[in-house]
Amino acid sequence: MQKRALVYLCVLCMNTGFGCELLGNFDMPSLFKEGEIMIGGIFPVFNKDVSNIATFDGEPPPPVMCALFDLRAFRWAQMMIFAIEEINTDPALLPNISLGYRILNSCSSPTNTLRAALTLASSQNEKETASGCSPAVSAVIAEAGSSQSLAVAGIIGPFQVPVVSYFSTCACLSNRAKYPTFFRTIPSDYFQAKALAALVKHFGWEWIGAIQSDNDYGRNGVLAFKEEVKKFGICIAFVGTVLRTYPQEKILKVVEMIKQSTVKVILAFTPEGDFSPLMREVVKHNITGIQWLASEAWITAPQPSTPEMYQAFGGALGFVVQKMNIPNLYPFLMNINPYRDPSEPFVKDFWETMVGCKPSSNVSDTGAAKICAGNETLMDHTQDMFFNVSQLRVTYNVYKAVYAIAHALHQLVFCRPAGEKNVKPCLNISEIHPKEVTHHLQRVNFRNQFGDDVFFDENGNPPASYDVINWQLRNGQVEHVTLGHFTSTKNGEYRLSIEEDKIVWRTGQMVPTSVCSNACPAGTRKAQIKGQPVCCFDCIPCATECTTCPQEYWSNERKDGCIPKTVEFLAYHEPMGVALTVVALLGASLSLLTMIVFIHYRETPVIKASNSELSFFLLLSLFLCFLCPLTFIGRPTVWTCMLRHTAFGVTFALCISCILGKTIVVVTAFKATHPSNKVAVKFGPTQQRIIVCSCTLIQVVICILWLKLNPPLPDRVFKYSNKKIVLECNTGSEVAFYAVLGYIGILSVICLILAFLARKLPDNFNEAKCITFSMLIFCAVWITFIPAYVSSPGKFTVAVEIFAILSSAFGLLISIFAPKCYIILIKPEKNTRKHVMGKN
Repeated sequence: MQKRALVYLCVLCMNTGFGCELLGNFDMPSLFKEGEIMIGGIFPVFNKDVSNIATFDGEPPPPVMCALFDLRAFRWAQMMIFAIEEINTDPALLPNISLGYRILNSCSSPTNTLRAALTLASSQNEKETASGCSPAVSAVIAEAGSSQSLAVAGIIGPFQVPVVSYFSTCACLSNRAKYPTFFRTIPSDYFQAKALAALVKHFGWEWIGAIQSDNDYGRNGVLAFKEEVKKFGICIAFVGTVLRTYPQEKILKVVEMIKQSTVKVILAFTPEGDFSPLMREVVKHNITGIQWLASEAWITAPQPSTPEMYQAFGGALGFVVQKMNIPNLYPFLMNINPYRDPSEPFVKDFWETMVGCKPSSNVSDTGAAKICAGNETLMDHTQDMFFNVSQLRVTYNVYKAVYAIAHALHQLVFCRPAGEKNVKPCLNISEIHPKEVTHHLQRVNFRNQFGDDVFFDENGNPPASYDVINWQLRNGQVEHVTLGHFTSTKNGEYRLSIEEDKIVWRTGQMVPTSVCSNACPAGTRKAQIKGQPVCCFDCIPCATECTTCPQEYWSNERKDGCIPKTVEFLAYHEPMGVALTVVALLGASLSLLTMIVFIHYRETPVIKASNSELSFFLLLSLFLCFLCPLTFIGRPTVWTCMLRHTAFGVTFALCISCILGKTIVVVTAFKATHPSNKVAVKFGPTQQRIIVCSCTLIQVVICILWLKLNPPLPDRVFKYSNKKIVLECNTGSEVAFYAVLGYIGILSVICLILAFLARKLPDNFNEAKCITFSMLIFCAVWITFIPAYVSSPGKFTVAVEIFAILSSAFGLLISIFAPKCYIILIKPEKNTRKHVMGKN
């Protein structure tokens, strides 16, 4: 309700023209440095909200009260300052432009995060725009918790200010319709859920529990995980819910749930603050022997990583984003000092946590902490994890977020990517609008100084890459040991690699097992338990009588189950199908190219001498012949089965009929030179068309009768193997099938005989020689086809038939048309009437 009220006030402000500073009137201390371009930051420097009861009596809201200073979050805030100062000294990135910052504390509370977001979105010392509300910052880096980021993205969204999160992983934030200005430098929980599911599948765990935090992060994370493991047949025994503000009774209910369950593997998808109360109770109740799986929110957190917690949570496995070493950060952190600027917020709390004393004497409760003498330094605390800059993960995400915003601003201000020196701005800084920053942030793509590519996908997410972390105890301290990697690809696949031999398991050296029911021994079968998940079953004796598996199945090796047979057919995507398809399309393309050549040079002597009309018909029929094999590839259907053989028969009949017509023309043309032969003189174009049409019509009639009486149909063949089903086309009538082939064979033999008789005619351009050679190839192919067709099993039968079609078609195309194309394109000086007629 409070969030809705704040949003309503914001919209009311924009509609009425009142200053937006009314919305940001909250007493919130901030780390501040003025710059020409301001960047906001929200961090949970304190991770507990000490709530105050708000009133609506016209008074300003009370100051925000927080507790439990978080060193880890304070380092995140310091990293933002470090990165901004590093950019301000970089002559190639935003040269002559100073970046400023304003960093607020969220207390890990959505309510305080809303206050911080409104404070950053308010107009302070800024020139108001036409809308009446001009944001004080060009971008905001926020926040750690997903619920807090939802609040920030929801409240700043109307201002079109881009928000870049460094630790919010909820998949719900990828909804571009709701959160169009949200980005993040940590992968979405969608990818973490896939990684955790892959880990569970890898170790064969089938019966697991889950703990979620009662917020968007926990609920969405466990939901995504359940959807992923469901694909692998893995069952979730229970889902416990925790929250840092839950009373003790609710936490104890979850503890009792764990005790009563038989699971040996439990996933905890919670932030460290929400999980800590349950962890303490698990240790207190001495619950051991559980293999814990962790989300990235607590697997490397320093607070729970203690020897005390290791008693129950040692050997925990989880995923974290990649780590990075930033050496220059160490002197920057060592330079933090509360005496330099006593009014700077959070630094006194940091000093008290690190040094153990308060740096100021102006404290109301002198007994609460020791007062510093003023000569304390951080040199005695250099071994603290706060100063370890060699394994930065979330801190490195903050670094990448700052640089992503800087690169977007550079592209906006200078109209070119960063890297060049002495560039001139193309935009006045005062004209920068957050909407344009969002647009350029979506297009950011650069490689930082550590070799990492920084960019965002269409949903504002970075590429997913995780390290596998294992809790191990070394020298009395809990260490987070990296033992593997998980990488997700763009096509949805993933790669998981783990060094299993180096994993320290909570249950010992062996990989723990977690099943609801053990596998049934031989002679028994599974019986589902009513009301239980599919992973829980009883084993009952099998019946003594054996039953035969259905025809579509075959028995397994133990003879206690039926396994579906694999289906086999010549598919387009397999290598053989791809190769035959490519060859068929190549032949069709060559036919078309040859036809184009003949059309272009149709007035030349070579084309005229080869009977251009029959040549065009022949090229058309060859083009169709090359397309016929495409009906043989793929899963057989009723239409493809009827089409493949009839189309093949008709197109080849047309092809051979054209060749027969050309052969008769050659023979009669020679005999026409004798005045006594009057019949040869009368064999003109009309007679040629009659021969082609009549010869083709006979084949058409045969095919029609075939389809009418007993057409080909798709069929499943089981005779080739006990483990597979071959899908092929049953020819229906074998008589009709061989009649089609026989008729083509008769035409081929007639053609071969006539061409052979005319092979020694006197002209230089004697087409009978080419026809003779082509028909020899054609007949040889189809004579060898019959035994190969009969002896080939399964899909290879189809491959043999396709090979015969393609090889015979290529033989005709090359033998008849290659010599003509050679003269036309390569030897045009021979393309004369004298040369064609053999006259000198």
